[in-house]
Amino acid sequence: MSLATVHGVVIDGVRGVMVRVEVAVSDGLPSVGVVGLPDASVAESRWRARCAVEASGQAWPNRRITVSLSPAEVRKHGAGLDLPIAVGVLVGASARPPDRLATTGFIGELGLDGRLRRSAGLLAAVLAARAAGLAAVVVPAEGTADLAKVPGIVVTRARDLAQVCAFLAGAEEASSTAPDHEESTAGPAVGAPPCDPLDLRDVRGHDLPRWALEVAAAGGHHLALVGPPGVGKTLLAQRLPGILPPLTEDRSLEVAAIHSVAGLPRSSLLLAEPPIASPHHSASAAALLGSARGGRVTPGSVTLAHHGVLFLDEAPEFTRPALEGLRQPLES
Repeated sequence: MSLATVHGVVIDGVRGVMVRVEVAVSDGLPSVGVVGLPDASVAESRWRARCAVEASGQAWPNRRITVSLSPAEVRKHGAGLDLPIAVGVLVGASARPPDRLATTGFIGELGLDGRLRRSAGLLAAVLAARAAGLAAVVVPAEGTADLAKVPGIVVTRARDLAQVCAFLAGAEEASSTAPDHEESTAGPAVGAPPCDPLDLRDVRGHDLPRWALEVAAAGGHHLALVGPPGVGKTLLAQRLPGILPPLTEDRSLEVAAIHSVAGLPRSSLLLAEPPIASPHHSASAAALLGSARGGRVTPGSVTLAHHGVLFLDEAPEFTRPALEGLRQPLES
């Protein structure tokens, strides 16, 4: 029996959790079993991995294959474990682990043709790999140019499984095939100023409300703007993030990871300006506070406003359960 260990990451809430993908290739009837609390999408990875391996010109071992996902007590979900499972099978079949395997994480969904596809929460997964002490991580090349800006870890982008195999064989680069225009549309670097911020200098008059905004920004206080329609309450509230201190590099990445899990576009990632969330008054308590279903967490407006501003326009119009659900977050 030959054994291979590959580092993968799954998303738990709004953070990544490291997973040790252990693949044992042994004698016996040809079969593939996945253990370690996988959900349906992870259990189906064996079929996607097999087709991807064969489409990449590699041989799938005609032996008994056992895939163990550790820690076994953590529920695994999502397609991000496709790539580490495929790499584990190939390394286990060769019985000759590459040198860089021990310090590299693998994240990505596999297509049947061997192409790598971006999985949900990819930035949070990269940050988890960095926190675990890995030196490098292999991710899909599609839509991941912004990940090259993450400090402290080498992000290698691969188009398909064949490029990953070349990387394991010793190739220095696996991702020179990304479109050139992607680099220019990936968004600003960590700590970059926003392109067109709403500035408090646009407001004329309102000396007392402006002073109240400055006090709230300086002390991190809640703020209630009360007055007749049209006097500028929304105008002022939308400019509160512009006078907050710029996010530090760590906080920028933290906010970006949350937005990545929520599936927001890349233009909202890696900005220095604190975020602002402004839900509609018809939003439910789940939309405000977030929801969990089948082990998958959907961040709500409170979470999306992390390190920033939660703006409830027409606050009395929100439902009672939604406002009651905000009681504890407001207190803490």
